[in-house]
Amino acid sequence: MAEDMDERALQEVVTFTSDLIRIDTTNRGGGDCRERPAAEYAAGLLAEAGLEPVLLERTPGRTNVVARVAGSDPSADALLLHGHLDVVPAEAADWSVHPFSGEVRDGVVWGRGAVDMKNMDAMILAVVRAWRRLGLAPRRDVVVAFTADEEASAEDGAGFLADRHAGLFEGCTEGVSESGAFTVHAGGRQLYPIAAGERGTAWLRLTARGRAGHGSQVNRENAVTRLAAAITRIGEHAWPLRLTPTVRAALTELAALHGIDTDLSDVDALLDELGPAARLVGATVRNSANPTMLNAGYKVNVVPGEAVAYVDGRYLPGTEDEFRATLDELTGPDVAWEYHHREVALQAPVESATFARMRAAVEEFAPEGHVVPFCMSGGTDAKQFSRLGITGYGFTPLRLPEGFDHGALFHGVDERVPVDALHFGVRVLDRFLRTA
Repeated sequence: MAEDMDERALQEVVTFTSDLIRIDTTNRGGGDCRERPAAEYAAGLLAEAGLEPVLLERTPGRTNVVARVAGSDPSADALLLHGHLDVVPAEAADWSVHPFSGEVRDGVVWGRGAVDMKNMDAMILAVVRAWRRLGLAPRRDVVVAFTADEEASAEDGAGFLADRHAGLFEGCTEGVSESGAFTVHAGGRQLYPIAAGERGTAWLRLTARGRAGHGSQVNRENAVTRLAAAITRIGEHAWPLRLTPTVRAALTELAALHGIDTDLSDVDALLDELGPAARLVGATVRNSANPTMLNAGYKVNVVPGEAVAYVDGRYLPGTEDEFRATLDELTGPDVAWEYHHREVALQAPVESATFARMRAAVEEFAPEGHVVPFCMSGGTDAKQFSRLGITGYGFTPLRLPEGFDHGALFHGVDERVPVDALHFGVRVLDRFLRTA
Protein backbone atom coordinates (compact mmCIF):
# COMPACT_ATOMS: atom_id res chain seq x y z
CA MET A 1 0.00 0.00 0.00
CA ALA A 2 2.98 2.28 -0.50
CA GLU A 3 1.56 3.83 -3.69
CA ASP A 4 0.17 7.33 -3.31
CA MET A 5 -1.98 9.43 -5.55
CA ASP A 6 0.02 10.95 -8.42
CA GLU A 7 0.37 14.67 -9.07
CA ARG A 8 -2.25 14.53 -11.78
CA ALA A 9 -4.88 13.32 -9.31
CA LEU A 10 -4.07 16.22 -7.00
CA GLN A 11 -4.47 18.65 -9.87
CA GLU A 12 -7.65 17.02 -11.12
CA VAL A 13 -9.49 17.17 -7.82
CA VAL A 14 -9.11 20.95 -7.81
CA THR A 15 -10.12 21.27 -11.46
CA PHE A 16 -13.14 19.00 -11.02
CA THR A 17 -14.32 20.84 -7.90
CA SER A 18 -14.08 24.17 -9.71
CA ASP A 19 -15.75 22.87 -12.88
CA LEU A 20 -18.65 21.31 -10.97
CA ILE A 21 -19.22 24.52 -9.01
CA ARG A 22 -19.47 26.43 -12.30
CA ILE A 23 -22.32 24.15 -13.37
CA ASP A 24 -25.30 25.74 -11.60
CA THR A 25 -27.35 22.90 -10.10
CA THR A 26 -29.37 25.00 -7.66
CA ASN A 27 -32.21 23.02 -6.11
CA ARG A 28 -35.01 25.36 -5.06
CA GLY A 29 -37.37 22.52 -4.24
CA GLY A 30 -40.60 21.61 -5.95
CA GLY A 31 -38.71 20.14 -8.90
CA ASP A 32 -36.93 23.40 -9.76
CA CYS A 33 -33.49 22.01 -10.56
CA ARG A 34 -31.58 20.51 -13.48
CA GLU A 35 -28.63 18.31 -12.57
CA ARG A 36 -28.15 16.85 -16.06
CA PRO A 37 -25.18 19.05 -17.14
CA ALA A 38 -23.24 18.07 -14.00
CA ALA A 39 -24.24 14.43 -14.44
CA GLU A 40 -23.00 14.43 -18.03
CA TYR A 41 -19.74 16.04 -16.89
CA ALA A 42 -19.17 13.33 -14.26
CA ALA A 43 -20.21 10.53 -16.60
CA GLY A 44 -17.79 11.78 -19.25
CA LEU A 45 -14.88 11.69 -16.83
CA LEU A 46 -15.80 8.17 -15.72
CA ALA A 47 -16.09 7.01 -19.34
CA GLU A 48 -12.66 8.49 -20.12
CA ALA A 49 -11.32 6.20 -17.38
CA GLY A 50 -12.79 3.16 -19.12
CA LEU A 51 -15.84 2.74 -16.91
CA GLU A 52 -19.41 2.32 -18.16
CA PRO A 53 -21.55 4.92 -16.37
CA VAL A 54 -25.32 4.87 -16.81
CA LEU A 55 -27.45 8.01 -16.66
CA LEU A 56 -30.88 7.59 -15.09
CA GLU A 57 -33.82 9.98 -14.72
CA ARG A 58 -37.22 9.82 -13.13
CA THR A 59 -37.92 13.37 -14.31
CA PRO A 60 -36.32 14.92 -17.41
CA GLY A 61 -33.20 16.86 -16.43
CA ARG A 62 -33.00 15.35 -12.93
CA THR A 63 -30.13 13.03 -13.79
CA ASN A 64 -28.26 10.44 -11.73
CA VAL A 65 -25.03 8.64 -12.65
CA VAL A 66 -24.06 5.11 -11.54
CA ALA A 67 -20.92 3.13 -12.38
CA ARG A 68 -19.21 0.08 -10.90
CA VAL A 69 -15.47 -0.26 -10.32
CA ALA A 70 -14.31 -3.88 -10.05
CA GLY A 71 -12.42 -4.76 -6.88
CA SER A 72 -9.43 -7.03 -6.42
CA ASP A 73 -11.33 -9.41 -4.10
CA PRO A 74 -14.39 -10.79 -5.92
CA SER A 75 -15.55 -12.57 -2.77
CA ALA A 76 -15.90 -9.32 -0.81
CA ASP A 77 -19.14 -7.38 -0.38
CA ALA A 78 -19.42 -4.26 -2.52
CA LEU A 79 -19.20 -0.72 -1.16
CA LEU A 80 -21.36 2.22 -2.27
CA LEU A 81 -19.57 5.55 -2.74
CA HIS A 82 -22.09 8.34 -3.34
CA GLY A 83 -22.34 12.11 -3.61
CA HIS A 84 -25.10 14.47 -4.68
CA LEU A 85 -24.85 16.93 -7.57
CA ASP A 86 -27.43 19.52 -6.50
CA VAL A 87 -26.78 22.51 -4.25
CA VAL A 88 -28.91 24.93 -2.24
CA PRO A 89 -29.60 28.44 -3.59
CA ALA A 90 -27.05 31.24 -3.22
CA GLU A 91 -27.64 34.99 -3.49
CA ALA A 92 -24.68 36.44 -5.41
CA ALA A 93 -25.02 39.87 -3.79
CA ASP A 94 -24.17 38.36 -0.39
CA TRP A 95 -20.93 36.71 -1.53
CA SER A 96 -17.34 37.91 -1.81
CA VAL A 97 -17.06 36.03 -5.12
CA HIS A 98 -19.78 34.88 -7.47
CA PRO A 99 -21.15 31.65 -5.96
CA PHE A 100 -20.91 29.80 -9.28
CA SER A 101 -17.50 31.09 -10.34
CA GLY A 102 -15.48 28.15 -9.02
CA GLU A 103 -12.69 30.66 -8.50
CA VAL A 104 -9.39 29.40 -7.10
CA ARG A 105 -7.83 32.19 -5.04
CA ASP A 106 -5.01 32.07 -2.50
CA GLY A 107 -5.11 28.29 -2.34
CA VAL A 108 -8.88 28.09 -1.81
CA VAL A 109 -11.70 26.99 -4.16
CA TRP A 110 -14.77 29.23 -3.80
CA GLY A 111 -18.38 28.61 -4.66
CA ARG A 112 -21.66 26.95 -3.84
CA GLY A 113 -21.01 23.24 -3.39
CA ALA A 114 -17.37 23.61 -2.33
CA VAL A 115 -18.17 21.72 0.89
CA ASP A 116 -21.70 20.46 0.16
CA MET A 117 -20.72 18.43 -1.70
CA LYS A 118 -19.06 18.92 -5.06
CA ASN A 119 -15.70 18.63 -3.31
CA MET A 120 -16.44 14.98 -2.51
CA ASP A 121 -17.80 14.38 -6.02
CA ALA A 122 -14.48 15.68 -7.34
CA MET A 123 -12.49 13.50 -4.94
CA ILE A 124 -14.37 10.42 -6.11
CA LEU A 125 -13.72 11.25 -9.75
CA ALA A 126 -10.03 11.99 -9.16
CA VAL A 127 -9.45 8.78 -7.19
CA VAL A 128 -11.25 6.50 -9.61
CA ARG A 129 -9.46 7.99 -12.61
CA ALA A 130 -6.09 7.64 -10.85
CA TRP A 131 -6.75 3.96 -10.17
CA ARG A 132 -7.37 3.27 -13.84
CA ARG A 133 -4.34 5.31 -14.88
CA LEU A 134 -1.98 3.69 -12.35
CA GLY A 135 -3.32 0.15 -12.62
CA LEU A 136 -4.70 0.15 -9.06
CA ALA A 137 -8.00 -1.17 -7.73
CA PRO A 138 -10.09 -1.06 -4.57
CA ARG A 139 -10.28 -4.26 -2.53
CA ARG A 140 -14.07 -4.44 -2.87
CA ASP A 141 -16.25 -3.61 -5.83
CA VAL A 142 -17.07 0.10 -5.51
CA VAL A 143 -20.37 1.35 -6.89
CA VAL A 144 -20.08 5.07 -7.60
CA ALA A 145 -23.34 7.05 -7.59
CA PHE A 146 -23.81 10.75 -8.26
CA THR A 147 -27.35 11.68 -7.33
CA ALA A 148 -29.92 14.37 -7.97
CA ASP A 149 -32.33 16.02 -5.52
CA GLU A 150 -30.57 15.39 -2.20
CA GLU A 151 -31.20 18.98 -1.15
CA ALA A 152 -34.97 18.45 -1.38
CA SER A 153 -36.87 15.16 -1.12
CA ALA A 154 -34.41 12.84 -2.96
CA GLU A 155 -37.43 11.51 -4.89
CA ASP A 156 -35.64 12.18 -8.18
CA GLY A 157 -32.32 10.99 -6.82
CA ALA A 158 -31.37 8.35 -4.27
CA GLY A 159 -35.02 7.45 -3.61
CA PHE A 160 -35.60 6.81 -7.31
CA LEU A 161 -32.40 4.76 -7.61
CA ALA A 162 -33.18 2.65 -4.54
CA ASP A 163 -36.78 2.01 -5.58
CA ARG A 164 -36.37 1.53 -9.33
CA HIS A 165 -32.76 0.49 -9.95
CA ALA A 166 -31.81 -1.65 -6.98
CA GLY A 167 -29.96 -4.09 -9.23
CA LEU A 168 -27.20 -1.56 -9.84
CA PHE A 169 -26.31 -1.81 -6.15
CA GLU A 170 -26.21 -5.59 -5.95
CA GLY A 171 -23.79 -6.79 -3.29
CA CYS A 172 -23.45 -3.40 -1.58
CA THR A 173 -23.64 -3.78 2.19
CA GLU A 174 -22.10 -0.47 3.27
CA GLY A 175 -21.87 3.03 1.86
CA VAL A 176 -19.88 6.22 2.48
CA SER A 177 -20.73 9.80 1.61
CA GLU A 178 -21.09 13.15 3.42
CA SER A 179 -20.24 14.30 6.03
CA GLY A 180 -17.32 13.29 8.22
CA ALA A 181 -13.54 13.02 8.66
CA PHE A 182 -13.06 16.81 8.54
CA THR A 183 -10.88 18.63 11.05
CA VAL A 184 -12.51 20.09 14.14
CA HIS A 185 -10.11 22.16 16.25
CA ALA A 186 -11.10 21.92 19.90
CA GLY A 187 -8.99 22.83 22.90
CA GLY A 188 -5.70 22.42 21.05
CA ARG A 189 -6.77 19.03 19.67
CA GLN A 190 -7.54 18.08 16.09
CA LEU A 191 -10.62 15.91 15.93
CA TYR A 192 -11.83 14.01 12.88
CA PRO A 193 -15.46 12.99 13.44
CA ILE A 194 -16.77 10.15 11.29
CA ALA A 195 -20.54 9.88 11.04
CA ALA A 196 -22.07 6.61 12.19
CA GLY A 197 -25.69 7.65 12.38
CA GLU A 198 -28.26 10.25 11.41
CA ARG A 199 -31.32 11.64 13.09
CA GLY A 200 -34.55 10.88 11.29
CA THR A 201 -36.27 13.58 9.25
CA ALA A 202 -39.77 14.61 10.31
CA TRP A 203 -40.85 17.70 8.41
CA LEU A 204 -44.36 18.43 9.66
CA ARG A 205 -47.39 20.31 8.37
CA LEU A 206 -49.64 21.68 11.13
CA THR A 207 -53.19 22.78 10.35
CA ALA A 208 -55.44 24.67 12.72
CA ARG A 209 -59.10 25.16 11.82
CA GLY A 210 -61.52 27.55 13.42
CA ARG A 211 -64.45 29.85 12.74
CA ALA A 212 -63.91 32.45 10.05
CA GLY A 213 -65.32 35.89 10.70
CA HIS A 214 -64.94 39.64 10.91
CA GLY A 215 -61.75 40.85 12.58
CA SER A 216 -63.68 43.29 14.76
CA GLN A 217 -65.71 40.59 16.52
CA VAL A 218 -64.78 38.41 19.49
CA ASN A 219 -63.69 35.01 18.17
CA ARG A 220 -62.81 32.23 20.61
CA GLU A 221 -62.29 29.80 17.72
CA ASN A 222 -59.56 31.75 15.94
CA ALA A 223 -57.42 29.41 13.83
CA VAL A 224 -54.42 31.74 14.01
CA THR A 225 -54.55 31.84 17.80
CA ARG A 226 -54.86 28.07 18.02
CA LEU A 227 -51.94 27.56 15.68
CA ALA A 228 -49.79 30.15 17.46
CA ALA A 229 -50.39 28.46 20.80
CA ALA A 230 -49.37 25.07 19.40
CA ILE A 231 -46.28 26.49 17.70
CA THR A 232 -45.24 28.18 20.92
CA ARG A 233 -45.58 24.94 22.86
CA ILE A 234 -43.50 23.11 20.28
CA GLY A 235 -40.82 25.79 20.13
CA GLU A 236 -40.47 25.95 23.91
CA HIS A 237 -40.63 22.21 24.58
CA ALA A 238 -37.64 20.76 26.46
CA TRP A 239 -36.99 17.40 24.84
CA PRO A 240 -35.63 14.71 27.18
CA LEU A 241 -32.15 13.28 26.92
CA ARG A 242 -31.88 10.17 24.74
CA LEU A 243 -28.44 8.63 24.20
CA THR A 244 -28.00 6.32 21.21
CA PRO A 245 -25.02 3.94 21.05
CA THR A 246 -23.25 6.21 18.53
CA VAL A 247 -23.66 9.32 20.68
CA ARG A 248 -22.70 7.41 23.81
CA ALA A 249 -19.51 6.27 22.06
CA ALA A 250 -18.82 9.83 20.92
CA LEU A 251 -19.19 11.24 24.43
CA THR A 252 -17.01 8.50 25.89
CA GLU A 253 -14.17 9.05 23.41
CA LEU A 254 -14.35 12.85 23.63
CA ALA A 255 -14.30 12.75 27.42
CA ALA A 256 -11.26 10.46 27.39
CA LEU A 257 -9.40 12.78 24.97
CA HIS A 258 -10.12 15.73 27.24
CA GLY A 259 -9.16 13.86 30.41
CA ILE A 260 -12.67 14.18 31.79
CA ASP A 261 -14.54 11.52 33.76
CA THR A 262 -17.28 10.07 31.56
CA ASP A 263 -20.30 10.87 33.70
CA LEU A 264 -23.29 10.13 31.49
CA SER A 265 -25.65 10.74 34.40
CA ASP A 266 -25.25 14.48 33.76
CA VAL A 267 -24.71 14.85 30.02
CA ASP A 268 -25.38 18.59 29.96
CA ALA A 269 -22.59 19.17 32.48
CA LEU A 270 -20.31 16.92 30.45
CA LEU A 271 -21.07 18.93 27.30
CA ASP A 272 -20.15 22.12 29.14
CA GLU A 273 -16.80 20.61 30.10
CA LEU A 274 -16.10 19.53 26.51
CA GLY A 275 -16.14 23.12 25.28
CA PRO A 276 -15.94 23.48 21.47
CA ALA A 277 -15.96 19.70 21.00
CA ALA A 278 -19.53 19.63 22.34
CA ARG A 279 -20.72 20.97 19.00
CA LEU A 280 -20.19 17.48 17.57
CA VAL A 281 -22.81 15.92 19.83
CA GLY A 282 -24.88 18.71 21.34
CA ALA A 283 -27.61 18.55 18.70
CA THR A 284 -27.92 14.77 18.85
CA VAL A 285 -28.55 14.00 22.50
CA ARG A 286 -32.24 14.85 22.05
CA ASN A 287 -34.98 15.00 19.49
CA SER A 288 -35.89 18.45 18.20
CA ALA A 289 -38.72 20.33 16.51
CA ASN A 290 -38.24 23.85 15.19
CA PRO A 291 -41.14 25.88 13.74
CA THR A 292 -39.95 27.33 10.43
CA MET A 293 -42.92 28.54 8.34
CA LEU A 294 -46.33 30.16 8.97
CA ASN A 295 -49.18 30.81 6.56
CA ALA A 296 -52.57 32.26 7.53
CA GLY A 297 -55.11 34.80 6.40
CA TYR A 298 -55.52 37.08 3.40
CA LYS A 299 -56.78 40.38 4.88
CA VAL A 300 -56.14 42.17 8.16
CA ASN A 301 -59.83 42.49 9.10
CA VAL A 302 -60.78 38.89 8.33
CA VAL A 303 -60.27 36.03 10.77
CA PRO A 304 -59.33 33.04 8.57
CA GLY A 305 -60.89 29.65 9.00
CA GLU A 306 -57.55 27.90 8.61
CA ALA A 307 -53.93 28.51 9.55
CA VAL A 308 -50.93 26.40 8.54
CA ALA A 309 -47.39 26.03 9.87
CA TYR A 310 -44.38 23.88 9.07
CA VAL A 311 -41.97 22.40 11.60
CA ASP A 312 -38.55 20.86 11.02
CA GLY A 313 -38.53 17.85 13.31
CA ARG A 314 -35.62 15.46 13.83
CA TYR A 315 -35.68 12.29 15.88
CA LEU A 316 -33.00 9.91 17.08
CA PRO A 317 -32.90 6.22 16.20
CA GLY A 318 -35.47 4.29 18.22
CA THR A 319 -37.45 7.36 19.31
CA GLU A 320 -40.00 7.95 16.53
CA ASP A 321 -42.95 6.64 18.55
CA GLU A 322 -42.03 8.98 21.40
CA PHE A 323 -41.66 11.84 18.93
CA ARG A 324 -45.13 11.25 17.50
CA ALA A 325 -46.75 11.01 20.93
CA THR A 326 -45.06 14.23 22.02
CA LEU A 327 -46.31 16.08 18.92
CA ASP A 328 -49.84 14.81 19.57
CA GLU A 329 -49.64 16.28 23.06
CA LEU A 330 -48.05 19.57 22.04
CA THR A 331 -50.40 20.31 19.17
CA GLY A 332 -53.50 19.65 21.29
CA PRO A 333 -57.08 18.97 20.18
CA ASP A 334 -57.46 22.01 17.88
CA VAL A 335 -54.44 21.49 15.63
CA ALA A 336 -53.84 18.52 13.33
CA TRP A 337 -50.39 17.51 12.12
CA GLU A 338 -49.04 15.23 9.41
CA TYR A 339 -45.71 14.36 7.88
CA HIS A 340 -44.82 16.75 5.06
CA HIS A 341 -41.68 14.64 4.50
CA ARG A 342 -40.35 11.76 6.55
CA GLU A 343 -37.20 9.67 6.43
CA VAL A 344 -35.80 7.10 8.81
CA ALA A 345 -33.16 7.57 11.47
CA LEU A 346 -29.94 5.64 10.89
CA GLN A 347 -27.35 4.00 13.08
CA ALA A 348 -24.11 2.30 12.00
CA PRO A 349 -21.76 0.25 14.18
CA VAL A 350 -18.64 2.06 15.33
CA GLU A 351 -16.90 -1.21 16.15
CA SER A 352 -17.04 -2.42 12.52
CA ALA A 353 -14.01 -3.25 10.38
CA THR A 354 -15.06 -0.51 7.96
CA PHE A 355 -15.05 2.16 10.68
CA ALA A 356 -11.63 0.92 11.82
CA ARG A 357 -10.28 1.25 8.26
CA MET A 358 -11.66 4.77 7.93
CA ARG A 359 -9.99 5.63 11.23
CA ALA A 360 -6.69 4.14 10.08
CA ALA A 361 -6.76 5.98 6.75
CA VAL A 362 -7.31 9.34 8.44
CA GLU A 363 -4.66 8.74 11.08
CA GLU A 364 -2.10 7.68 8.46
CA PHE A 365 -2.24 11.12 6.83
CA ALA A 366 -3.13 13.10 9.99
CA PRO A 367 -1.15 11.36 12.76
CA GLU A 368 -1.80 14.33 15.02
CA GLY A 369 -5.56 13.82 14.66
CA HIS A 370 -8.06 11.94 16.80
CA VAL A 371 -10.90 10.12 15.05
CA VAL A 372 -14.20 10.03 16.96
CA PRO A 373 -17.65 8.77 15.96
CA PHE A 374 -20.63 11.09 15.80
CA CYS A 375 -24.27 11.17 14.76
CA MET A 376 -25.37 13.72 12.17
CA SER A 377 -28.08 16.10 13.30
CA GLY A 378 -29.46 16.22 9.75
CA GLY A 379 -29.75 13.64 7.00
CA THR A 380 -28.22 12.46 3.72
CA ASP A 381 -28.95 10.14 0.82
CA ALA A 382 -27.86 7.28 3.09
CA LYS A 383 -31.47 7.24 4.30
CA GLN A 384 -32.76 6.24 0.88
CA PHE A 385 -30.00 3.73 0.25
CA SER A 386 -30.74 2.12 3.61
CA ARG A 387 -33.88 0.69 1.93
CA LEU A 388 -31.48 -1.66 0.13
CA GLY A 389 -29.91 -2.82 3.39
CA ILE A 390 -26.88 -0.55 2.95
CA THR A 391 -25.34 0.71 6.19
CA GLY A 392 -24.21 4.30 5.76
CA TYR A 393 -21.23 6.25 7.11
CA GLY A 394 -20.29 9.91 6.67
CA PHE A 395 -16.75 10.15 5.35
CA THR A 396 -15.63 13.17 3.32
CA PRO A 397 -12.05 13.64 4.53
CA LEU A 398 -10.68 17.19 4.74
CA ARG A 399 -7.74 18.54 6.76
CA LEU A 400 -8.70 22.10 7.65
CA PRO A 401 -6.73 24.92 9.27
CA GLU A 402 -7.65 26.33 12.65
CA GLY A 403 -10.32 29.01 12.37
CA PHE A 404 -11.89 27.45 9.29
CA ASP A 405 -15.51 26.96 10.34
CA HIS A 406 -16.48 24.03 8.14
CA GLY A 407 -19.94 23.60 9.65
CA ALA A 408 -20.91 27.23 9.09
CA LEU A 409 -20.19 26.93 5.36
CA PHE A 410 -22.82 24.25 4.75
CA HIS A 411 -25.58 26.24 3.01
CA GLY A 412 -23.73 29.40 4.10
CA VAL A 413 -22.30 32.47 2.40
CA ASP A 414 -18.78 32.35 0.89
CA GLU A 415 -18.68 28.55 0.84
CA ARG A 416 -15.13 27.45 0.07
CA VAL A 417 -12.59 24.67 0.55
CA PRO A 418 -8.76 24.84 0.75
CA VAL A 419 -6.84 23.16 -2.04
CA ASP A 420 -4.68 21.38 0.57
CA ALA A 421 -7.86 19.94 2.09
CA LEU A 422 -8.83 18.46 -1.27
CA HIS A 423 -5.39 16.90 -1.66
CA PHE A 424 -5.68 15.38 1.81
CA GLY A 425 -9.15 14.08 0.95
CA VAL A 426 -7.97 12.35 -2.22
CA ARG A 427 -5.15 10.61 -0.39
CA VAL A 428 -7.29 9.47 2.54
CA LEU A 429 -10.21 8.37 0.38
CA ASP A 430 -7.87 6.36 -1.85
CA ARG A 431 -6.21 4.68 1.13
CA PHE A 432 -9.52 3.79 2.73
CA LEU A 433 -11.10 2.41 -0.43
CA ARG A 434 -8.12 0.23 -1.27
CA THR A 435 -8.14 -1.32 2.21
CA ALA A 436 -11.90 -1.34 2.91
